[in-house]
Amino acid sequence: MAIINFVRDYERIARFRFGSFEGMKGPGIVIALPIIHQIQKIDTRVTVLDIPRQTNITKDNAPIEIDFLVYMRVNLNNAEKAVLEVENYTSAVVGLATTTLRAVIGDIDLDDVLSQRDRINELIRSRLGSETERWGIKVTNVEIREIDPPRDIQEAMNRQMSAERVRRAVVLEADGTKAAAITVAEGEKQSAILRAEGEREADIQRAEGDRQAAKLRAQGYSDALQHIQDVAKGIGTNTMTLQYVQALKDLGMSESTKFVLPLELTKMLGNIGGMIDADDD
Repeated sequence: MAIINFVRDYERIARFRFGSFEGMKGPGIVIALPIIHQIQKIDTRVTVLDIPRQTNITKDNAPIEIDFLVYMRVNLNNAEKAVLEVENYTSAVVGLATTTLRAVIGDIDLDDVLSQRDRINELIRSRLGSETERWGIKVTNVEIREIDPPRDIQEAMNRQMSAERVRRAVVLEADGTKAAAITVAEGEKQSAILRAEGEREADIQRAEGDRQAAKLRAQGYSDALQHIQDVAKGIGTNTMTLQYVQALKDLGMSESTKFVLPLELTKMLGNIGGMIDADDD
């Protein structure tokens, strides 16, 4: 035992004076006099414990081999408990972790053990932490490394996974066929709707064209009749009378001996007389 001890920041020294605990010393220089003082150095850094592989029985009576790691460190505020409450805290944590694993696995079915590692890690850490706290030890993390079920269970699981993959492939293929059929049907539906709308628009356009054509034809007939009426209004009475005279002249030059004169002859002759008087004037 050295008289002068240099204690690092992550270390503490438990010093006893004639067997009586004086307290945790450090960091820095710690004096320990021979015969008078006894010391025990504690490392407060995180330590990794490799828990040996062991066989555990699940809730449904399936044997399974598991090994895992425990991350722990000495709590600075209670470092003296790691010296005063337990002889060898490392061995104590290893033994406690082994029994805790068996208790946790015994409450879980095999399928859950294989699929819920994070949950099992947290359960072990929580139970370990509550027990090791009285020793001044803090369990920071627990990690399962390997889970090995028996060969027959492994083969059964492989067959189950193979069947599950086949089932998923069949389901995916059926879903793909269904989706394709729906897409085709939807496309045909939209195509039929578009064709119907196109035909309706074409019918409307044709009907509109026929209506416009009929309207234009009627307007043309109306304009022609109006033009004829306007021209007829421009023909005077005298012009009509001269036409009658020309007609009588043509009758007189014909070989016929009988003539049928219209009742309007008197009026026509009166018009001729009026025209002659007008010329004399």
